[in-house]
Amino acid sequence: MKAIIYCRVSTEKEEQETSLERQKEELEQLAKKHGFEVAKVIMEQASGYEVDREGVFELFSALKEQEIDALLVQDETRLGRGHARIALLHCIQKEGVKIYTIAHNGEMQLSEADEMVLNIISIVEEYQRKIHNLKIKRGMKRAVERGYRPERNLKHMGENAGRERIDLPVEEIVRLRHSGLTFAEIAATLRGFGYHVSKATVHRRYREYVDEHASPHKR
Repeated sequence: MKAIIYCRVSTEKEEQETSLERQKEELEQLAKKHGFEVAKVIMEQASGYEVDREGVFELFSALKEQEIDALLVQDETRLGRGHARIALLHCIQKEGVKIYTIAHNGEMQLSEADEMVLNIISIVEEYQRKIHNLKIKRGMKRAVERGYRPERNLKHMGENAGRERIDLPVEEIVRLRHSGLTFAEIAATLRGFGYHVSKATVHRRYREYVDEHASPHKR
């Protein structure tokens, strides 16, 4: 069972360094008590109301790269405060990592209010995924109805892997645009067929094509 220790103080005053060390020592004892192997110790001086913290990025990078079972903090406010706290709790929960605190002398127990908020966030995220997938499905259906034939282009996928410029069926983009699809719908359609492309890229390629074919001096 592996754990990460996270310590934070809100200011960069010199005396706060003592608080950081104390947190670390207490959390090491908590890890020992529950039989955790400490895989990483993260210590930072930053406001808990911000999520743009080096320690936070380091934490989630470690959670992604390693098999971590638990996160050890002095109390939940060390993770963050306000909306930042809820956002971080949600992200940690999605990673399947349990939170242990000194305040609870073991696994952290969420309040009923926090559980309710986190459940609502999870429900909203699930519906966002469903809506996103429906948009892709709708875009693909409209594209095929307007004559797009993905089998003509799928055989070329991966030929330019590693290049900075993505290989796209530009003429199909132009035709779908002229058929009434929005750039967002065209991008969603292409993603559904395996092209990793954004709305901005689709729009740029479309403008490049139009500009090129509008000038008699080019070609």
